[in-house]
Amino acid sequence: MSAYALAHLRQIDRHPELLEYMERIQPTLDPFLGRFLVHGGDSDVREGAYPGTLVIIEFPSLADARSWYDSSAYQQILPLRTRHIKGDVILVEGVEPSHDSAKMAAELRAANWMTALYPRQPPVSPTRKRADAFCLDTLHVDPGGTFVVAEHHCNCWSYL
Repeated sequence: MSAYALAHLRQIDRHPELLEYMERIQPTLDPFLGRFLVHGGDSDVREGAYPGTLVIIEFPSLADARSWYDSSAYQQILPLRTRHIKGDVILVEGVEPSHDSAKMAAELRAANWMTALYPRQPPVSPTRKRADAFCLDTLHVDPGGTFVVAEHHCNCWSYL
C-alpha cells in the first residue's frame, strides 16, 4: 500500500542551503522509489487557514517511507532544510484503490467507534484539577476487514 511523506512548510528563510537540499534530495529518494507528487506550487485554500506550502512524496509502502527518512543519506542533508524552514513532517499510510469511506463508516459504527472520542473520567483528587483531554483508540483492520482496537492512546489522566 502506498505511503506518503507530507511536509507543511510554514516559515521559510530563503537561504542558499535550501537550494543545496533540493539538489541533493532526489538521490536519497531513489533507493526507496520515492517520488514527488507535490512540491510547493499554487494552492487554493478552501477552508481554514493554511500558511506556507505543501510537499508530498509518494513511496511504495510506509516501511519504505520510514527507511528513507531514517537513512544516513537523508539524515545527512536534513539539517540543510531544518535550519531554515519551520514546519511539520509526517509519514502516513495511504488506502487501497478499492477504499470505500461509506463502508469504513459502517464498520466503525458497528465497532462503536464513537465512544473512543468521549472523555473518560478519571478519579479526581480533591487537591488536583483534571485537564480537559480525550482518549483515542487506534483502530486497525484485520485481514477479514473488521476493525479491531489495537492500541489505546490516552492523556485523559493528565492533571494540572
